[in-house]
Amino acid sequence: MLNVGIIGAGDFGAAHARAIAQTADVRLVAASRTNIKALSDFCKEFACKGYTNYQNLLEDEAVEAVVVATPHHLHTSIVEAASRAGKHILLEKPMAPNLLECDRIIAVTQEHKVQLMLGHVNHFVPAYIKAKEVLESGELGELVYAHSTMTKAWMTSNRRDWHLDRMTGGGMWLTIGVHVLDQLCWLIDSELASISADIKTSFHAQEADDIGVALLRFKNGVSATASAIGYQTGVFKFLSELTCSKGLLKISHKDGVFIGRDERWQKVVGSSADDFMEQSMVNEWTAFRDALKNNKPMPVTGEFARVVMQAAFAAEASSREKREIYL
Repeated sequence: MLNVGIIGAGDFGAAHARAIAQTADVRLVAASRTNIKALSDFCKEFACKGYTNYQNLLEDEAVEAVVVATPHHLHTSIVEAASRAGKHILLEKPMAPNLLECDRIIAVTQEHKVQLMLGHVNHFVPAYIKAKEVLESGELGELVYAHSTMTKAWMTSNRRDWHLDRMTGGGMWLTIGVHVLDQLCWLIDSELASISADIKTSFHAQEADDIGVALLRFKNGVSATASAIGYQTGVFKFLSELTCSKGLLKISHKDGVFIGRDERWQKVVGSSADDFMEQSMVNEWTAFRDALKNNKPMPVTGEFARVVMQAAFAAEASSREKREIYL
């Protein structure tokens, strides 16, 4: 049995708690949050101990691993403390608000010999698992071009003040854009050569962006576009489309995977799930548990997450400097 503590018992911390409850041989034993009333409600709902200071949770010998689901700018200091305490770590995305902190996170977990996995949950969505299998099978030939987009309401009920300021790791690009960058980097599976981007604030009065669009060029010759748009009013869309030499691949989290050939779409059997988010988080915890149990590398490593963050930060630099950034 893997005993887990949640650092950051907020909305997404609760999503993790529900997934843990559905994952065999994983148990939630503790949670931390500075808001006393919210922490009390959380601990009652999920039957775990509560700590208002995460340092006290890390001192709890019953806790073997932690998930860090806090404001982005706090990730590095919490990972440092958890590593010193000998706790394995599932760290929510984005990894950190700058590349130096990403490097520090990797270094400190290696120094203290704890396992680190990044919460890039799309690796565990049934549709994306199936799409990766189709690509790797060679059925569609060589990948030539890819596009991934998320268009959604930005000011949702779980939006906090720190989300609205880039200094605290906020903004649509770091909060949501990393999802589309992650998908592209994972599916294309090549080093990034260059990136051009336009990232700005168009819909809301805030100190962080709410729209980002980027063109990525990979060293294997594949080009890709990524967009993350946080509208005031609109219709949610989260979609990836891949153009290969022998057909097209369309990926929808809920609807599944479709192969396009000869002017028609055919759905890939077993690629959709109505409860895809719930299922993907259970898949994520199962993978984390199995890697620890079998002493295997994590399926989403700190090194991979650094690649995603390097792309995100290079896109920001491109937008600021109004030029293509070469990596």
